Amino acid sequence: MSTHWPAIRFKVNGVARTVDVPPMKRLLDVLREDLRLTGTKEGCGEGECGSCSVRMNGELVNSCLIPVLHAEGAEIETVEGLTRNNELHPLQEAFLKQGGSQCGACTPGMLMASAQLLEHNPRPDLDAIREALAGNLCRCTGFTRIFDSVAAAVARKEEKTDAR
Repeated sequence: MSTHWPAIRFKVNGVARTVDVPPMKRLLDVLREDLRLTGTKEGCGEGECGSCSVRMNGELVNSCLIPVLHAEGAEIETVEGLTRNNELHPLQEAFLKQGGSQCGACTPGMLMASAQLLEHNPRPDLDAIREALAGNLCRCTGFTRIFDSVAAAVARKEEKTDAR
């Protein structure tokens, strides 16, 4: 006897997707295993580290805590969605140039949390950056390079704006 689950429909990075999986399967696992979007990482599996952060309906969430059933009809953005037209997001460029990424386990979550911050506060100061990234853990960088990367992305965006 085969088990058939109800189809769950949502958009990921602007693309309509339908999955036929157990409704309590974690969104993290659906993204990585079923949709092959492996940018989102699992760190702790308990919602404590932020490595699995994605945006769901414009809110930053830990995908390891979300049953895929809760994604029905949702708009989800993963770290892969930050790149547009094969062009890296300014945050991705800054993380590369500033050394904000080392082992890479926390980087997708840091990028998503930073993107969320910049969407709501395009000119954050260091305190705002620290607060926005407080839910994300990194064991490699000591956070300084990560904070510098976000600040560099803000500065680069302002340079581009001023040049226009």
